[in-house]
Amino acid sequence: MSRAIKRDTPPRRPVVRRPPPKKSLGDRIVAMLPVSEATLKRIVTWTILGVAGTAAVATASWFGVPAAIGTAVADSTGQLGLRVEQVDITGLKRMNRETVYAVALEDQPPAMLRVDLTQIRDRLLAYGWVEDAYVSRRLPDRLLIHIVERAPAAIWQNGGNLTLIDAKGVPLEAVDRNNMPDLPLVIGPGADRQEAAYQRLLAAAPALKPRVKAATWVGNRRWDLTFDTGETLALPQEGAASALVRFAQLDGARALLGKGWLRFDMRDPAKLVARKPGADMEHQVPDAGDGAAVEPERLARISDA
Repeated sequence: MSRAIKRDTPPRRPVVRRPPPKKSLGDRIVAMLPVSEATLKRIVTWTILGVAGTAAVATASWFGVPAAIGTAVADSTGQLGLRVEQVDITGLKRMNRETVYAVALEDQPPAMLRVDLTQIRDRLLAYGWVEDAYVSRRLPDRLLIHIVERAPAAIWQNGGNLTLIDAKGVPLEAVDRNNMPDLPLVIGPGADRQEAAYQRLLAAAPALKPRVKAATWVGNRRWDLTFDTGETLALPQEGAASALVRFAQLDGARALLGKGWLRFDMRDPAKLVARKPGADMEHQVPDAGDGAAVEPERLARISDA
């Protein structure tokens, strides 16, 4: 008869539940990003690859390694995915986007690290409308271009040609005489180079500025202004701004513009010469510094002459 032998069963140990390990600050930041971890790893990989490729090319150049080797390194990164796939252009107001594409990408290799940013910027700056340009890479495949455009300030007429210019006189583009923008007209050889000085001249007499429709640069030394009422004002070579201010004071005291005069001549700072069709008349101009104005009866005698 067999007898069962009881064995003492060791007591079970209590199961200790350990809290999950705390996430590091880096893990928490990654979890907050709007991209997946796989995408983030891919971005980091391309960035490291791009930096490494750039450093390799720079090091090769520094130590005199033939340029072909540096080019091969850059090309190899292109084969791995660092290629120009997208060009983002910002800042355009009047320029044609396709023109910027053509200027920026002409003769540029597809490998991102071989794109010559300085060359692209220099080409853009040579284009009339571009005042400044900023070019940069955004790895792995994007080229960023920001354009600062020039603002048109006047139309320059030289011979039979009309050209849009900015406030510094830089030519922007040809103007169709059948579709001219509403801008001041400057006329004559060298008038484009005087555009900045011309703007300062008009700023001296702001009340007359909107009434000036054209300005002729005469003899490469002085201005003739043409008003919207048809009269011409001849200004002196020296002290043109002071003469224009005096004329504005005279016109404010007793309207001169729109009264049938053809031409006002202020080349002599001591007097105003006014002309109507078929006659020349002369009138002494009071010193504008004294605040004097033309007396009505004296102006009437000129009008009746």
